[in-house]
Amino acid sequence: MNRIAAFEKVSENIFETDMLSKAAGKPREYKRIRLPERATAGSAGYDFFLPFPLTLFPGESTVVPTGIRVRIDEGWCLMIVPKSGLGCRHRLRLDNTVGIIDSDYYYTPCEGHILISLTNESEDKALTLVQGAAFCQGIFLPYGITSGDSAAALRTGGFGSTGV
Repeated sequence: MNRIAAFEKVSENIFETDMLSKAAGKPREYKRIRLPERATAGSAGYDFFLPFPLTLFPGESTVVPTGIRVRIDEGWCLMIVPKSGLGCRHRLRLDNTVGIIDSDYYYTPCEGHILISLTNESEDKALTLVQGAAFCQGIFLPYGITSGDSAAALRTGGFGSTGV
């Protein structure tokens, strides 16, 4: 098994700033942030845990500041998807369908803080999750580049900074 990454907490200052701007009104419990972990020895995904209780009404969206960052070796990325049961039974979706955390995101001014944007796509059911509930999972994947690739730019922004 390749050991290519390490999860860490972001600084308390970054977490507080993102909680105020992205999740206003939610309790801020920095000390209760739990690092992602696998549920079983055969699990591919690392469960991400809510740092606060969350209720999403039908059609409602939110951004979850996880308090987590990850140092990833070059040539690898972290793919974020909802927990299968929440996606199937409750229609919880990531707003960008799949999140990709690049290895250079760790070194940005936002400390590589993983923010997860969610929507409850249920037509009639609210989704309520307690603080500490596993809500998404991250899977490490290797990737390749083309033989003619010449990308040399360095990342300077945070969440969504390489998008349009």
